[in-house]
Amino acid sequence: MSTAFAVLGEPVRRRILDVVRDQPRAVGEIVALVGCSQPSASKHLKVLREAGLVAVTRDAQRRVYELRPDALRDLDAWLAPYRAQWQVP
Repeated sequence: MSTAFAVLGEPVRRRILDVVRDQPRAVGEIVALVGCSQPSASKHLKVLREAGLVAVTRDAQRRVYELRPDALRDLDAWLAPYRAQWQVP
């Protein structure tokens, strides 16, 4: 879980997760939607992949990334007790 927190501390990585949340995306799509360079996106995708937050598949020459929601479950479980504090009376 601490790895996921450290990985998600980077705003670009959070934006990448936002764009792969609803559907798998090729690196070129991620670059265009996030607004970063291809080398930067590749660096961040590698970190996300190593943390288990995204999975990659090959489609000919393209690499397609998708969210791995299981990796977020530990974070969600940790946050659960704090949600009561967020409730407005």
